[in-house]
Amino acid sequence: MTDKKKTAIYPGSFDPLTNGHIDIIERALDIFDEVIIAVLHNPSKKALFAMDERVKMIKQSFNGRKSVMVDSFGGLLVDYAKMKNAVAIIRGMRALSDFESEFQMALMNRKLNKEVQSVFLMTGFRWIFTSSSIIKEAAQFGGDISDMVPEAVHIKMMEKYPKK
Repeated sequence: MTDKKKTAIYPGSFDPLTNGHIDIIERALDIFDEVIIAVLHNPSKKALFAMDERVKMIKQSFNGRKSVMVDSFGGLLVDYAKMKNAVAIIRGMRALSDFESEFQMALMNRKLNKEVQSVFLMTGFRWIFTSSSIIKEAAQFGGDISDMVPEAVHIKMMEKYPKK
């Protein structure tokens, strides 16, 4: 038996963080000692929020909780996981349609680094139809997203898309 902390990485663009993401993180904390929310820098994606805005909103949403760290990274996820001494990569899945691409990524990550496991958590039923892109679209057209995102995210979304 070891007293070593079990750290997991939860990677994503988090543009923006949703309550579905929060659900996955909370459940991952039932399994792991700490979760690093790793905000991915993806130059091929046009983000609504700048990297520093996303990191700040996520930190505010977890209000200094010691078992949750927030970081940003670019490059190979398995290299980042090794650098952080993580034992697992957490991936949330909403539907069967997520499975194929997630499975392919998990196999590639396993090939690149056998020390880091991929752990898939099914999204809670309440959040199964929630995604960052759907939330952005709803907010853009004046929809009420207040119960789908943390308060810090809701405030920033309303700044981006003020009600007309």
